[in-house]
Amino acid sequence: MIIEARFNGPPGSGNGGWSAGVFAAAHGAATGPAEVTLRRPPPLDTPLRLTEGAVHDPEGALVAQVAPVDGFPAEVPPVDRATAEAAAAAYPGLVDHPFPGCYVCGPQRADGLRIFPGRLPDGRTAAPFRVPADVTPATVWAALDCPGGWAVIAPGRPYVLGRIAVVVDRLPEPGDECVVVGAQAGGEGRKALVRTALYGPAGDLLGHARATWIALPAS
Repeated sequence: MIIEARFNGPPGSGNGGWSAGVFAAAHGAATGPAEVTLRRPPPLDTPLRLTEGAVHDPEGALVAQVAPVDGFPAEVPPVDRATAEAAAAAYPGLVDHPFPGCYVCGPQRADGLRIFPGRLPDGRTAAPFRVPADVTPATVWAALDCPGGWAVIAPGRPYVLGRIAVVVDRLPEPGDECVVVGAQAGGEGRKALVRTALYGPAGDLLGHARATWIALPAS
């Protein structure tokens, strides 16, 4: 397995959702339900090996762990596309982003997924998502990543993905105009629990996730 450099999250490391999707696919669980725990930032352009659910780098350091999980319900209801577009127009990452080059939600990435989750009045996030031509299950894992983080990210308080469990019900078609939503579901200390869901053009559920995000120490 190799996480190509263009699929970065924070500088120098893989986007958590995309990387988790790649690891799950290598484990034979591309569509889940599966859970990936990131033990360190996934390195870019580096050969990684998977053995019995453990992902290691060439030096033998543990990068991630993959495990099957029981199915779980989607907990974030859909919104219509117009509502998602209005939320995205006020996406806080457009003016203050901890990782503006992120493949999924970075405003500096013209070649990224360009998912810009803005806040709804009830605290959820929502964003439109145009599916790329080269869609794979890892694309869905990636799309289900950042909208959860933006339910807790605040100015001067960056978070990174620590663990994500995903169910992919169906792959969207290239060019589909989808909506992704996220919400905080709890947390304690530096850990935040979030939920996300991806809906197709007709409002059909395509995939959903639960995740744990970890606040980085204040700089």
